[in-house]
Amino acid sequence: MPDTRQGLLFGTAAYALWGLFPLYWPLLEPAGAVEILAHRIVWSSLTMTVLVLVLRRTPTVLAAVRDRRSLALLAVAAVVISVNWATYIYGVNNGRVVEAALGYFINPLVTVMMGVLVLGEGLRRLQWIALGIAAFAVVVLAIDYGRPPWVALVLAFSFGTYGLAKKQAGVGPVESLTVETLLLAPIAMSYVAWLVLTGTSTFGGHGSGHALLFTTTGIVTAIPLMLFGAAAIRVPLVALGLLQYLAPVIQFALGVLLFHEAMPTGRWIGFGLVWVALVIFTVETLNHRRRQLRMVAEASAV
Repeated sequence: MPDTRQGLLFGTAAYALWGLFPLYWPLLEPAGAVEILAHRIVWSSLTMTVLVLVLRRTPTVLAAVRDRRSLALLAVAAVVISVNWATYIYGVNNGRVVEAALGYFINPLVTVMMGVLVLGEGLRRLQWIALGIAAFAVVVLAIDYGRPPWVALVLAFSFGTYGLAKKQAGVGPVESLTVETLLLAPIAMSYVAWLVLTGTSTFGGHGSGHALLFTTTGIVTAIPLMLFGAAAIRVPLVALGLLQYLAPVIQFALGVLLFHEAMPTGRWIGFGLVWVALVIFTVETLNHRRRQLRMVAEASAV
């Protein structure tokens, strides 16, 4: 019980920090999304390398690199997470925090859909209903925005692809992020160097405090990951699945209450449909898990 309670605290802290990211990325302006992304990759690769050395995970990192299949999958993960990070930073720094939150609300449903399309997994009736409601919600939101909510869709599908690649790779979270950022680091470093050479870099050009903030992007990336990893080994996956909604709830609240982003009636209807879909999906998943556990218990008793 103490481990479970501690795990819930770790998980809550991880998702709360991810939810508060909209307060952090604007601090790095006037840097653009791509420059911020490049620095995040560079400083994250350095942070994760140090972390691997401290935790003595070097053998497992080398094992992942030597396995061609794992390395290929982590390379895919590296590409899609860079797209995810860039899109999120762009959305947050361009008044689309609510839309970014939508991406993480629909992500669980997108992940399930990708499991059907890519892995050939089956869906139960209520899961299909939840997906249908979510798809209709996206149409409603597209009509309201006057365009598809592409920030939300890119975030949801890129993160869904990222999760799928990492699941297939079968590498731990610390090791995988280390390999991913190291794969991207040469490109990111080259871009940062090019910005410096062309005189368009904002790093160091807006005071030491602004430069120092850039160096914290690696720590900001690593801390929630470590908290999540600590939670994952202490609490059931169902609990983590419920906690994942905390991040978009916080983001949505920040977008509406702090950044005062517009929420016309059509947008509220669209988000309402998404939340209905998530309630149906979550309740159905919990009930299905209970039924499975009960069947296992009955079979064991027999």
